[in-house]
Amino acid sequence: MTLATKITVARICLVPVFAAYAIAYGLSIANGNPVENYRWVALVVFIVAAASDGVDGWIARHFDQRSDLGAYLDPIADKFLVLTAILILTFVDWGSDGWSIPLWFAAIVVLRDCVILGGIRVLYSAKKKVKIRPHWTGKVCTFSHFFVLGWVMLKLIHLSPIYPCIFAAVFTVWSMLKYFQQGLHILRAEQV
Repeated sequence: MTLATKITVARICLVPVFAAYAIAYGLSIANGNPVENYRWVALVVFIVAAASDGVDGWIARHFDQRSDLGAYLDPIADKFLVLTAILILTFVDWGSDGWSIPLWFAAIVVLRDCVILGGIRVLYSAKKKVKIRPHWTGKVCTFSHFFVLGWVMLKLIHLSPIYPCIFAAVFTVWSMLKYFQQGLHILRAEQV
């Protein structure tokens, strides 16, 4: 196993640690006695896990450590981290005033990932070569998810998380449609 893949595996292992502290912080708020150390540990673990995505990719490219296992695990690790964070921060308030991600936003994020995974499954079932190229809307979508998560976890501005969620929802739906179009193009291109 390459160093880059070990970093990816470590990212996967950090997700339950983040989840435990994020939930513990939410429970401490619900009990009326917020333990801010839980929030900060959850935030630091999340940042380290998120940053490791760039580190493992850089190591894989610059030290020729690309591997099939790493290519398979990396997107799983990313989705595991982001979806865990979004779902926890949807169902666990991080403030006494309902400071959380709206349920409709979490539903859009989950729907997008289901559509993309379902589309890839359809392409594989149709024996098509699956070469989905990242689209700029997907990159903005990922950034906007991190922005929403940071907004909720940092609590720097006490303006409802609904506003960054609206921005992120636009790019989440837009990127879903772009990847759907790519999948249709792959299906049609090889049928000709």
